[in-house]
Amino acid sequence: TQLERESQRLAALLESARAQSRASGVPVRWRPTASGFEFEGLPTGALPNRWLTQGVTAASATGAAVLLLGPEPIIGRQQVVLSMAAQADRRLSVETDGLRPFTVQAPP
Repeated sequence: TQLERESQRLAALLESARAQSRASGVPVRWRPTASGFEFEGLPTGALPNRWLTQGVTAASATGAAVLLLGPEPIIGRQQVVLSMAAQADRRLSVETDGLRPFTVQAPP
């Protein structure tokens, strides 16, 4: 589905940003915006900053959905939950335990 594609894409983008953060030694933060999302700490245009599908929203159980992606190799548990307006009852979580790569999970 579109939500699964967006979730897999976000997991790959987060891993890319995490690797760039470690390589450069610069902290990188991911956060959603009104028009998509942004990677603070990376050069402008280094990674995409828009969803492929309209209506995608990102949230966190702890409030603001801001992820710290490095530069340390172990970053701590990170999670963001994606949903779409067209599929309001369906959500997918993009998460890591801080050591393993980001993966897509169905939240409980």
